[in-house]
Amino acid sequence: MSNLSADPRVPVTILTGFLGAGKTTLLNHVLTAAHGQKIAVIVNEFGEVGIDNQLIVGADEEIVEMNNGCICCTVRGDLIRILGDLRDAKLGGGSRKKTDFDRVLIETTGLADPAPVAQTFFVDEEIADFYKLDAIVTVVDAMHAGQHLDEGHEAQEQVGFADVLLVNKTDLVAEEEVQNLEQRLKSINPAARQYRTQKSKIDVNRILGIDAFELEKKLEIDPGFLAEEAHDHDDEVSSLFFIEDKPLDLNKLERFLQAWLSEHGADTFRYKGVLNIKDVPQRIIFQGIHMLFASTPDREWAPDETRRSEFVIIGRNLDEGWFRNQFAGCVAG
Repeated sequence: MSNLSADPRVPVTILTGFLGAGKTTLLNHVLTAAHGQKIAVIVNEFGEVGIDNQLIVGADEEIVEMNNGCICCTVRGDLIRILGDLRDAKLGGGSRKKTDFDRVLIETTGLADPAPVAQTFFVDEEIADFYKLDAIVTVVDAMHAGQHLDEGHEAQEQVGFADVLLVNKTDLVAEEEVQNLEQRLKSINPAARQYRTQKSKIDVNRILGIDAFELEKKLEIDPGFLAEEAHDHDDEVSSLFFIEDKPLDLNKLERFLQAWLSEHGADTFRYKGVLNIKDVPQRIIFQGIHMLFASTPDREWAPDETRRSEFVIIGRNLDEGWFRNQFAGCVAG
């Protein structure tokens, strides 16, 4: 597990994926793995009976079920309340019995858009002060992902928001099909790390404590991600990748962002990268979800390091020409 001592907040992992992809199997795998951590789990269910709770195993973990609707839209208030209750339990306040835990896992329904769940950790100040969003992990069913991606924008959005993609059930699909799926996923979200899994088994160090969302420690985007073969799918969700060796003008960049969020914010799912700003000695980490974004100074550029802006935008029906023209205007004169 990565050392998160620099940030005292409790790390949170959002676990998503389409129906039947293997989310609950992954959750059970994490809860029974020999990681030595106590995990509080929030499980989202439809209906009044939490059927999946019968499948969740774990000795010391606290299971919290929300049975009154979709976590991604109708129960954000409940999510904030439950996270607040867990905070009080950890701190020993309120009416709850003191319960210690090291991290939180949120398993969303298979029809959930992860964005509002992630936004919860930024729009509520008390939640943001206590919890740190560590990563969004999306489980992809290798057997049925093609159909899901073709038929529903929910599956594309789950891929688009992911920091980590687990291509599951690869033992049930031919190698060529798996490779084609991986290429398609990469074309949608080139910034996400991809791992193949069978029965959702993976080293938990690859999905927990990886600091993939806020990127304070580092962000290394590989331009080779976009060196992909052509594919036949016209996915609504796609990605744009930008590289610029010349320094950017901060004022021009801010005007670009204002126009971007005003005209395309609703269709922009995830964006993140490193920016090289003129007269600024540090790398600037830039990231956001929809209309929420942040830029934070990172380490200073090394003397022998190429100062370069690199970032990726993932969203629906992106106007590539507009973005590239606007970004070109951000170069410092």
